[in-house]
Amino acid sequence: MVPALAVPKASPLLFAPLGRLAAAAAALLALLPGCHEPRERAAKQRIFSPEDSPKVVASAQEHLAAEQLGVDGRLAERVLTMGAAEMAERLGAHRFDASVSFDWSTASQAPVKLSETRLLEAGARGVNGDFHARVDNSGELGLEVIRVNGEVYARNRFGKFRLRRRDRGMAERTREDVVAPLRELDALFDGRFKLLPQGTVSYEGRPTLRYEIALAAGAPKAPTAPLPPLAGPRGGVDETTRRRLAFLADKHPRSLKGEVLVDQATGVVLRASLDGRLEVPGQGASRPAALRVTLEQRISRIGQLSPLKPPPGALPDVDKPLGIADALDRFGIPRGGKADAGAEADDDEG
Repeated sequence: MVPALAVPKASPLLFAPLGRLAAAAAALLALLPGCHEPRERAAKQRIFSPEDSPKVVASAQEHLAAEQLGVDGRLAERVLTMGAAEMAERLGAHRFDASVSFDWSTASQAPVKLSETRLLEAGARGVNGDFHARVDNSGELGLEVIRVNGEVYARNRFGKFRLRRRDRGMAERTREDVVAPLRELDALFDGRFKLLPQGTVSYEGRPTLRYEIALAAGAPKAPTAPLPPLAGPRGGVDETTRRRLAFLADKHPRSLKGEVLVDQATGVVLRASLDGRLEVPGQGASRPAALRVTLEQRISRIGQLSPLKPPPGALPDVDKPLGIADALDRFGIPRGGKADAGAEADDDEG
């Protein structure tokens, strides 16, 4: 007879830790579906929240201490390089016009001069508002862009306005380029604008701070690691490109004078007058070439511009731009049996 095994009586204390662990696990499982709810609510709030304001709108709400431009170089650059969209947000409706001239002179050639005029009439709705932008130069080249109620019309200097629904940001880029003379000259003179405070004056009935502009001392160039040579075309760059690259690499600012009037309330430059000179070393024993740049710009009619209207007689938008091949069709000139311009059109009247 096999003796019965003695089974010890289970103690309640043995299973007490296991019971507490099971209870905690059950409570955790019960809470798991609820853990996602706060994150889901936060995600839905981000997705369905109102769209953030454009960055330029946020920038326009920043206060600019116009009286500190003479001692704060970053703030001075911020004001001098302000874009058209931010100007419109800060001032509302206004008119901007500028004239820029470039005079090249060398010892061996006749002087070369190019003058340019720029105009911007900005509507009252700021960055998304209507505007009329125009650029013309003495070389009989130019571009004109009008945006009214979200519709863009554009033309070259001697062309007709055409509706441009495939604008792709061209209107905004043109608007920014029109008001960029100060930004362009600041880069041309290697950021060496020095503002000297000259007190407060009134301009267009608004209190402004007057600053004299001078040429600051050039900062020593920091050593940089050697870079591999730039890749170029097999036959070398053309003469125009070579001269442009040489100018950008070797130019030396020699003099700069002028003044700017900065609106005390908004920090916008309301008037600027500049006269500067740069030199480029000549080759061998030849004398250096000199470039004189002058600028006159001003903002006027703040808050007084009439609403803009679409240009009369504007041509409709077209899927296929009119070009050289279309002109051949118009005058009945055969083109290898093809009936229309097709994909060969490469020009645009508007």
